[in-house]
Amino acid sequence: MVDNYATLGLVWGAPEEGNRTLTHQGDCGGSYRVGAINLPLISCDVETEGILDRPTQSQCQHKNVHFLGTYFKVNHQHCYKIYVRHMRMRSLTKMGTSEKRLIRNRETAILSCTECSLRRSMASLASPSLLTPFSVHRIHPLIFSHRSRIAKVARVTHLKHRFFSVASVSQNGVFGSPETAKSFDFNSEERIYSWWESQGFFKPNLDRGGDPFVISMPPPNVTGSLHMGHAMFVTLEDVMVRYNRMKGRPTLWIPGTDHAGIATQLVVERMLASQGIKRADLSREEFINHVWEWKEKYGGTITKQIKRLGASCDWDREHFTLDDKLSRAVVEAFVRLHEKGLIYKGSYMVNWSPNLQTAVSDLEVEYSEEPGFLYHIKYRVAGGSRSDFLTVATTRPETLFGDTAVAVHPEDDRYTHYIGSQAIVPMTFGRHIPIISSKLVDREFGTGVLKISPGHDHNDYLLARKIGLPILNVMNKDGTMNEVAGLYSGLDRFEARKKLWKELEETGLAAKKEPYVLRVPRSQRGGEIIEPLVSKQWFVTMEPLAEKALSAVQRGELTILPERFEKIYNHWLSSIKDWCISRQLWWGHRIPVWYVVGKDSDEDYIVARSAEEALGKAREMYGKGVEVYQDPDVLDTWFSSALWPFSTLGWPDVSTDDFKQFYPTTMLETGHDILFFWVARMVMMGIEFTGNVPFRYVYLHGLIRDSQGRKMSKTLGNVIDPLDMVKEYGSDALRFTLALGTPGQDLNLSMERLTSNKAFTNKLWNAGKFVLQNLPNQSDFAAWDALLAYKFDKEDSLTSLPLTECWVVSTAAFSSPFYPLLSRITLSFEFIYQVSKLHLLIDVVTTSYDKFYFGDVARETYDFFWADFADWYIEASKARLYQSGNPSIASIAQAVLLYVFENILKILHPFMPFVTEELWQALPNRKGALIVSSWPETSLPTVASTRAIRNARAEYSVEPAKRISATVVASPEVRNYIAKEKVVLALLSRLDLQSTHFSEIPPGDANQSVHLVASEGLEAYLPLAGMVDIAAELQRLNSRLSKMEGEYGRLIARLGSPEFVEKAPEAVVRGVREKAAEMEEKINLTKNRLGFLKSTTLVSDAAQ
Repeated sequence: MVDNYATLGLVWGAPEEGNRTLTHQGDCGGSYRVGAINLPLISCDVETEGILDRPTQSQCQHKNVHFLGTYFKVNHQHCYKIYVRHMRMRSLTKMGTSEKRLIRNRETAILSCTECSLRRSMASLASPSLLTPFSVHRIHPLIFSHRSRIAKVARVTHLKHRFFSVASVSQNGVFGSPETAKSFDFNSEERIYSWWESQGFFKPNLDRGGDPFVISMPPPNVTGSLHMGHAMFVTLEDVMVRYNRMKGRPTLWIPGTDHAGIATQLVVERMLASQGIKRADLSREEFINHVWEWKEKYGGTITKQIKRLGASCDWDREHFTLDDKLSRAVVEAFVRLHEKGLIYKGSYMVNWSPNLQTAVSDLEVEYSEEPGFLYHIKYRVAGGSRSDFLTVATTRPETLFGDTAVAVHPEDDRYTHYIGSQAIVPMTFGRHIPIISSKLVDREFGTGVLKISPGHDHNDYLLARKIGLPILNVMNKDGTMNEVAGLYSGLDRFEARKKLWKELEETGLAAKKEPYVLRVPRSQRGGEIIEPLVSKQWFVTMEPLAEKALSAVQRGELTILPERFEKIYNHWLSSIKDWCISRQLWWGHRIPVWYVVGKDSDEDYIVARSAEEALGKAREMYGKGVEVYQDPDVLDTWFSSALWPFSTLGWPDVSTDDFKQFYPTTMLETGHDILFFWVARMVMMGIEFTGNVPFRYVYLHGLIRDSQGRKMSKTLGNVIDPLDMVKEYGSDALRFTLALGTPGQDLNLSMERLTSNKAFTNKLWNAGKFVLQNLPNQSDFAAWDALLAYKFDKEDSLTSLPLTECWVVSTAAFSSPFYPLLSRITLSFEFIYQVSKLHLLIDVVTTSYDKFYFGDVARETYDFFWADFADWYIEASKARLYQSGNPSIASIAQAVLLYVFENILKILHPFMPFVTEELWQALPNRKGALIVSSWPETSLPTVASTRAIRNARAEYSVEPAKRISATVVASPEVRNYIAKEKVVLALLSRLDLQSTHFSEIPPGDANQSVHLVASEGLEAYLPLAGMVDIAAELQRLNSRLSKMEGEYGRLIARLGSPEFVEKAPEAVVRGVREKAAEMEEKINLTKNRLGFLKSTTLVSDAAQ
């Protein structure tokens, strides 16, 4: 058969039962009959066109079906099958009854190549337009009534469609196009990422000038594998970085990894054990070599995984905490602190890991609720009768060998007569200890008698030091009992517990044993139970450092987001303890302390920057023949991490370009759970060593939990691997889902959310497909010149737009030629505001980005794209594109489609970088990459003013119908523009037109007004007296405050109850804590507002 062309027609009528198959037979022409409907087949000797009912995929491999834009040509080189089937619409909720009925009865022709599985859905030239007669009412339901819509149906004229086509697919082979792919291919994400990196887009562009945006990545452990916590910080930090890069700021995101002392040593020890090698069989140097070999082979895994999520870091500036430069910074910090007398060596209580044989930080201890027992043991009173004894309840009977006192509450009538007497410690051959009183004893716990074991309990240790009790250690470093335990010496601590209880029962000193839920401290790395133990370690004196860190927040040099975490930050720093910085490991930064051979190591030690310097100092002090050896311990991993924001920029060499250009950094983003352990220490060290806070903002995200609010753990089997989610849903959908969270709040992650946001990605892709298929052919220069001539960020361009286009673009619709028509109709104030569309969206999301309200950005953009653009304007544009018969109207629709879609891609790019870049590259006449494109801006300050005033009205509960006064303060240029929009501003903001003024300076009653900063160079003052009844508002707020304080008190009381905190499910306790934090924040806001209103009243009274 020769190369001929034919068009298939869309038919209307009742759906057929099942699929009717018709095969093309013979020459073209005539028609096929399907039921009672004729399916026309137009002559094959001419090329004909038709609209695709579904977006296209790549063409058939046999080249039988060619898809050009939204039109098709059918090449009859092979026979085809025509399938007639019922077409279902996904969303009918916004359509009228008539529309639904017609859509449900619609049938579609499906074209299929006989040699492959290519199938395309097509609509005929003769098909009624879905939009023109039935959807125009969606432009405004008050203008077009249902009756008028029905009346117009008979007058619909079906015009020949214009032919649009765009040459798609990137020339460099990196990018695909919606015209050639059904959906976005997740596999292309790595290709796009490599292209970004190869183009140098991740580096700071200093040519742009301006204040740099700098953020240091929280360094993940080199042993780590990507988990949802990593995915969260990568997402949020990349959102910040991409936004600020598009805003034109030199942007630097510094990546790196942490050497993770305990975790890495444990991993390598296990690897060697699998080879039959024990660490004890190796020298320190040999073991360290094995660790470096492991690091070189496996240490880059976490970096590759972070890249997979789209992290736009400057990888040429990647650091490792054991790099030479960072190691030098660590030594310098230790030496300087020691020279100031802030580092010392002493014996104190630490968290000891018996298996790892090292002290561990509080952060490396995880508490779990586990079943156990509460043991009741009789302590006889010395000199008393057989009935004189105190029964002690304890969960750790093996520590009784270290008891140095028994305590009771001074007001507990059961035991007051024993205070001052002596008790006999069981199984110790009559060792006596004093019976003392302490208000710290909980009379409700157990028997109300507390054994004091200062060597094995943090609280007992503090009490013993306060009142001068001796401290006894009954365990060795490996968790076995030492000689203080007498006959139990050498036994493992848990074996000793069993044997001791058995012998207590035999001697009659065991009262009872009852089941009890224990809060067990376990090593985060090794899993074994941590033993509180007094050990000789190196410490940093924290109080003088903490004072400066507290002051930084109080002076406003450092802002913590959410604000409620400032209280936690201040509380921790106000009651800070000295920091144990030594670890008994081989992998890490060796403590820069040397001892002289043959001298007392506690007294005669040398702190130096190198072994050569230490030896020189030793020989100056003790003679040339002395030798030195280095302290075997290493520094806590958090010590080097505390220097991260400035050591990565070159410190202690403050003359480096990076340090001078990028320090202090801008932002520190991390989880709220390490506010103390990392964030506060960075602040202290940054101020101490550089004189400046290391960052201006701290943004704290919450933890990620499963859909039921439970912590993810292997035990529960609810761990979600982010890489699995990327494979199934794509990086963009995962990032968008994570970014929807609220700062500081835990996020419950569900597959439903991911599925929904994957659908959002597909919707964005299909919208891009529609836009591309409805743009002029690139060879049609005249059409493109006309299209690109439209400038929608200027007032004169907007006022000439038709109402539909104007609404989707801007509030300037209300100053367009359609405004007189609208003003004659009773329009809803809320409706008018909601259809402000794109420019309002740009203003709102830009403000939210600047305030770090990323969840708000995501929700606002999602709603605009889905409801206003995809579901409404795209559908509305079809009438202009296909049936207007007017090239200029179609050109306007094309220009608006392109302009709005471009800006949507820009707004969404920080959240969804891959699909937006792919779509951007498919757009014609787009030069450069989306990642470095400029942020969308408008010159319409009306939008910013409207939003700010409306927010203030809501905040002060102003009646919706009430018109208020306002003074707008702005530069002359902005003031002149917004003055022209005075009517629009008054309409949208419900202002009194006669009392709305424009000025360059604040009004005389500014101190009695609500001051609003709408945007840079644009402010507004709203006189309180005209907005609210201040007396009534004070009464309302006082009443509200009283209720909130009552609720807050009840929440705090619950949290103050040990029974609730210890026995209630973790999720319930966490929920109460979060609710209390939110309530406290609301109370503070209400108090601030009350203070403002009261001060306003005082000013007003004084003026009179």
